[in-house]
Amino acid sequence: MNDQDRSVESTRRNPLARFAGVAGAAAILLASAGHAPGQGAAGVVYDAPQAARNGWQPEVRYRTAEVDGLEIFFREAGPEDAPVIVLLHGFPTSSHMYRDLIPMLSDRYRVIAPDFPGFGNSSMPSHTEYDYTFASLTDSVEGLLDGLGVERYSLYLMDYGAPVGYRLATRDPERVESLIVQNGNAYVEGLADFWDPIKRYWASGSQEDREALHGFVTRESTEWQFVTGVRDPKGISPDNYNHIQPLLDRPGNRDIQMDLFYDYRTNVDLYPQWQAYFREYQPPTLIVWGKNDPIFPDSGAYPS
Repeated sequence: MNDQDRSVESTRRNPLARFAGVAGAAAILLASAGHAPGQGAAGVVYDAPQAARNGWQPEVRYRTAEVDGLEIFFREAGPEDAPVIVLLHGFPTSSHMYRDLIPMLSDRYRVIAPDFPGFGNSSMPSHTEYDYTFASLTDSVEGLLDGLGVERYSLYLMDYGAPVGYRLATRDPERVESLIVQNGNAYVEGLADFWDPIKRYWASGSQEDREALHGFVTRESTEWQFVTGVRDPKGISPDNYNHIQPLLDRPGNRDIQMDLFYDYRTNVDLYPQWQAYFREYQPPTLIVWGKNDPIFPDSGAYPS
């Protein structure tokens, strides 16, 4: 990516860390992508301060849409004719992770935050009935955006949302106006020791190596993802993992997550293609990275 479009900020791993600052930076970035802040496709300018003076309040809508036979849940806010930003969540979260960010952006952007199949409030068919791959997750998001009539958009990518977003971008580069990347890896330098047992599963495909990953979906692991690397764990609300863990504990969900762990290897195979996209298209890009992240360390933000 072009260095002038790159900004790396050290934050905590917590998916909600410093969203206020990210929201402001995202607004600046989106403006650089060709929209004045709040200027929609129809040329209507949304004046956020004036709207606030007029008593404007953010309203988040909770919707579902049928995509290839699945019910895809998504949160939506903002004017329908405003520039679109799509928020793609990570593991083991859902669009719930963006609940504080969405209102910050909705005064001037149309914000769409879907739940991937098997996550949050979207359909969760059995892993024997649905192909839980990152290609399939991308199909679902693409189908949702097509069904909503969204032609161009910016992408906010985090964790699992990164390979979904990069796949969207390389499928149709002209649709993507800009990228906001939060710990969204696209380089082998960003796969640290945490990934060693997952890589063993990639190599063997064995039941034994699959079962060795079951600990990653326990409550202990979920809490660990929120508090590891944080300056003060007491600042992390337990509401986060109290919301997430019951969804992970649903019958059959563990196998869904194991299938996605195994399929993640296909993302690594696509890294050269994604890097070629960065070099050729150079979309305006903001990179925000948590330096204490043991899953996607900040070495992924400074690839060689």
